[in-house]
Amino acid sequence: MKNVSFRHDVLPLKDMLYRLALRITLKHEEAEDIVQDTLIKVWSKRDDWETIASIEAYSLSICRNLALDRLRKRENQHESLDTRLFDTPDQGSTPYEQMLQKDRLQLVKQMVDNLPEKQRSCMQLRDFEGKTYKEIAQILSISEDQVKVNIFRARQAIKQKYQQIEGYGL
Repeated sequence: MKNVSFRHDVLPLKDMLYRLALRITLKHEEAEDIVQDTLIKVWSKRDDWETIASIEAYSLSICRNLALDRLRKRENQHESLDTRLFDTPDQGSTPYEQMLQKDRLQLVKQMVDNLPEKQRSCMQLRDFEGKTYKEIAQILSISEDQVKVNIFRARQAIKQKYQQIEGYGL
């Protein structure tokens, strides 16, 4: 990649890096720290930017590795994401419908939080960040087939759990 600019090529990745770090660590403060650490690491390698095929994939890989390191250090891995991340219910619906929508959103969020880390990361990068299978494979250092399997399993697990709960009640 030629003429990589920190301001134009790396800084715009901050939100994407944050979402990935948050999806892995499930803690806002940690995700913010990881983004800062990622940007510092990417900046410190600025002399090598010309040899990096994709600064985005490189940055996401660093972010993921830092997040996984933090996760390994922390004992409690199953705390929920903050509800601020999710859309608020449609204001045109009744209070009862809003409550149902909010409860369903919370339920799905908890299901995603409880997925294995690799499935969460694949799902985050594919469904929320819009990355291709090839890009995800590069970022996570796994094969494209492994990416597809992880995404399939994550979606199936969430679908089955959701249908069980919706079918039988809470």
